[in-house]
Amino acid sequence: MGHPPQVWISHAAQPLTGDCAPVSTVPGTVPNALWQVHTGAWQQAAATFRRPLADDWSLLFNLKGNGAVAVLNSTAQQFFDSFATPQCPPAQPDSLSDEPDWQAAFTALASSGFLQPACLQTEEPLPNAVSTLSAWLHLTNQCNLRCTYCYLNKDHEHMSPAIGQAAVESIFRAAQLHGFQTVSLKYAGGEAALNFPVLNLIQQAALQRAAAGGLTLQATLLSNGTVLPPRMLDYLCGHGIGLMISLDGIGTVHDRQRPTIGAQGSFAQVDRSIDRALAYGVHPHLSITVTQENAESLAETVRYALDKGLRFNLNFYRDQDHRQHSSEIRAGHAQLIQGLLAAFEVIAQKLPNIRLIDSMIDRSAFHGAHENACGAGHSYLVIDHHGNVARCQMEIEKPVSSVFAENPLQTLRVHGHAFNLPAAVKEGCRSCEWQSWCAGGCPVLTLRATGRTDIQSPYCNVYKAVFPELLKLEGMRLLKYGQNAWDRSV
Repeated sequence: MGHPPQVWISHAAQPLTGDCAPVSTVPGTVPNALWQVHTGAWQQAAATFRRPLADDWSLLFNLKGNGAVAVLNSTAQQFFDSFATPQCPPAQPDSLSDEPDWQAAFTALASSGFLQPACLQTEEPLPNAVSTLSAWLHLTNQCNLRCTYCYLNKDHEHMSPAIGQAAVESIFRAAQLHGFQTVSLKYAGGEAALNFPVLNLIQQAALQRAAAGGLTLQATLLSNGTVLPPRMLDYLCGHGIGLMISLDGIGTVHDRQRPTIGAQGSFAQVDRSIDRALAYGVHPHLSITVTQENAESLAETVRYALDKGLRFNLNFYRDQDHRQHSSEIRAGHAQLIQGLLAAFEVIAQKLPNIRLIDSMIDRSAFHGAHENACGAGHSYLVIDHHGNVARCQMEIEKPVSSVFAENPLQTLRVHGHAFNLPAAVKEGCRSCEWQSWCAGGCPVLTLRATGRTDIQSPYCNVYKAVFPELLKLEGMRLLKYGQNAWDRSV
C-alpha cells in the first residue's frame, strides 16, 4: 500500500483596493458547480503550470483559473497524471489506497479547477463577470510630504461637501445603471486624512445609498501615514474602512523618497502610526513603491512588514513626466529582479500563515484570471476635488466627464475602449502563458513609455522572471502549514 493522496489548496483572498483599481471578478462557475453533478469524463485543465517542490511534492496552478494554488504529494500527483487523458473519477490505481482517499483528492482538484469536464476543456479563461465598481475620490490637493515620484500639483484646494455628495450620487447611479454588486471607494489625495470631515460625509452617504440599493460597500483610506491620530483610527476601525499606508523603506531609505515639505524624514512618523493603528485593531496594508533608489533594500522592508504581520504590495515606479522610454525602464530590470528575489528569500524564511501573493507584485493580481490589468476605462471612476471624472488617477488632469453628467461611466468606457485593451489582443501578450495574471501591465505606463496601448508592459520580463518564484512561495507556505494553513481548501 502506498501513501494516501494529499492535496492542499489555497484560494485567493479578497483583492486589495489600493492605488489602482483591481479587476474584481466573480470566478467562473465551471467547474465550481459542475464537479458535484457532472458524471462524464474529466481531464487536467488545459493550461496547468507545474513545478516541483521539496520532498517529492509538486505545485499546480491553473493559468486560466480562479487563482487557487495546490500542492500534491507523489501519490496525488500520480492520481492527477491519470487525468492526462479523459477519465471518469475516481480513476485511481487499484493498488495504492482505498476509495475515500481518492474521492477526496478528486473533489479537491475538481472543485478548484485543476480537473475539468472533458467536454468543456478549453484554454480560454473561465468566464468572469466584473462585479465591483471602484471609485477613486481625490479629497484634497494638500499634502505634508513631497514624494520624489508624486504626479500631483500640491496646493490647499480640497473637495467640498457639495461635491462629495454629488460624487456619491454619481457613483451609486453608475453602479445601478451598469449592474454592479459592490462599490469600492478609495479616499485619496494629496493626503486624504487632511480632509477627514468630507471623508466622513461621503462614507455616511455611501452607507445609506448602499443599503437602499442592496449593494455591498467597501472603503479604503490611502494615506502617507503621518497624520493618523487615535480618533481617526478609531473611526476607521468602527466603520470597517481599510487603511493603506505608503512605506518605501526603513529609515533613510524611506526618507529619501518621501520627505516632508521641509525636507525632513517621515519614516519615524509612519512607523509610529503603524504601531498605533495595530493597537487600535486596524491592520494597514503597506504600499511600497519600488524605484532604483530602494530596490536593493526591499528585503529589509519586507522583513519589517512580516514582523508586524502586515500584507503589502510592491509597485513598480511609473515615470510621471513622460520622460522615461521603455528601453530606460528595461535597463533597470536586473536590479529590480534581484531586489524582488531577495525579498522573496526573506518571505521564504518567515513564511506567514496568510496568503500574500494575490496583489503583491505591481499590477499583477492572482485572485483570478482576468483580461485587463485594471478597471480603468471599464469599471473605475477617478473623481477630482472639483467633481471632474477621469479614467485613471495618473490622468487626473485629463477629465472626460463630470459627476453631474447622467452616466459618466459610459463616457469613460467610450474613451477607454482602445486604452485598456484585453491582454489577448496585445502584441507580446497573445502567446504568453502569464497573460491572464499581469494582463499586459499598467496601460498608462505602457502608453507613456512606448506611445502604444496594444503592446506588453515595459516590465514584462520582470513579471515573467518573478511569477514562478511567487507561486513557489505559496507552495512552500502550504507545505509548512499543511492542514493548519488558514487557506487550506480540503
